[in-house]
Amino acid sequence: MPSSVFRRRSVVAALLAASVTGLAACGGGSDPLAEDASAQVAPAGGGTIVVGSANFLENELLAQMYAQALTKAGFSVETKLNVGSREILFAAMKEGSIDVLPEYNGALLSYLDAKDTSTTTETVDAALTKLLPSGLAVLDPSTAQDKDTVAVSKATAARNNLTSIADLKAVAPSMNFGGAPEDKTRYQGLVGLQKVYGLNFKSFRSLDTAGPLTINALDRGRVDAAILYSTTPEIEQRGFVALTDPENVFGVQNVIPLITSAKVPEKARAVLNDISKALDTTTLTELNAQVQIDQKSAADVAGAWLQEKGLG
Repeated sequence: MPSSVFRRRSVVAALLAASVTGLAACGGGSDPLAEDASAQVAPAGGGTIVVGSANFLENELLAQMYAQALTKAGFSVETKLNVGSREILFAAMKEGSIDVLPEYNGALLSYLDAKDTSTTTETVDAALTKLLPSGLAVLDPSTAQDKDTVAVSKATAARNNLTSIADLKAVAPSMNFGGAPEDKTRYQGLVGLQKVYGLNFKSFRSLDTAGPLTINALDRGRVDAAILYSTTPEIEQRGFVALTDPENVFGVQNVIPLITSAKVPEKARAVLNDISKALDTTTLTELNAQVQIDQKSAADVAGAWLQEKGLG
């Protein structure tokens, strides 16, 4: 489920970090699961659909797509954005405080069953259908994928002849590794990297979810390797090297809507499926750049794309 700025002066990085923190307010003050006073409300009938997002910008962008398209289709919609990690969000879905969530099928499956070895979109989605608790369901997967990746600087890659995660084994004991706090205990994180590739890093630094803290730490050498998302636009702009994953620890990561079945009627599901159908990895990366690099609002970027596609 899985992650951001180009080379900038430290003051700009600080401002971006502040802006990411400020986004938490979009979820309703200090408690992002509380009632959202700024919720989008449409006049159509039926109960209000609550769209949530994780605490990183791409997921907020996807949630804005979902919320705006549903509103345009006539549904009453609230948003609870920047809520937190998958662990927090999944609990919120089960208890019914969130009804729609942009998810990543492989990461969600790993969360539900770390031992599952499914590696294709079809087998992952089939496994999810069996494992999801009663009342939750996934809709159609998008071809857009955002996979976790281990990234290093161009200099580190050249100095150590790194092209693959497997190449890290000899040098990992001398390297500081960075990522979101959850990456320390997730299979699609340090656990899988140690188990599959035998990587034992010198230290782990808790940063953010493939955001400005992680990007700047990697860029400035505060960490030697870090988990970023494959759609992170700074990978290309800052000249990072995303190492290949020959053992497929990070699996497939198709964007996919997770819903509470009772709160999302068929018409709403069709709206969400249309978004999945229209989105691809290249487009998602380009839209991420508008939010993360150009610092446009996720709401504006989502709205413009929906209008371009005739979905909003």
